[in-house]
Amino acid sequence: MDRNKNRLQRKKRVSAKVSGTAKIPRLCVFRSLKNIYAQIINDEKGKTLASARLSEIKSVKNDLKGASKVGELLAEKCLKEKISTVVFDRGGYKYHGKVKALADGARKGGLKF
Repeated sequence: MDRNKNRLQRKKRVSAKVSGTAKIPRLCVFRSLKNIYAQIINDEKGKTLASARLSEIKSVKNDLKGASKVGELLAEKCLKEKISTVVFDRGGYKYHGKVKALADGARKGGLKF
């Protein structure tokens, strides 16, 4: 199996256990080679409540610091929407590197997991 198939299998396993509600939405992460994206999703209604991506922030590279900044930006947007607690969905990615940095940045910005 290739790397992406393995990730999609892990994603299915994680998504079966993690779901967002109106009170506690889901923070979903997606990584590409050039960008990192994060969304806050209410799965009951199928709506995206807030989102952030690396390309929104100027003069930041696609590295650990950039991922942390994306987490902080998302937390800032969530606090404006009065969302303080979320469930973290790592999207099949291993919890280290940029995914962990994004989660730590969101915590630093004021979100609770």
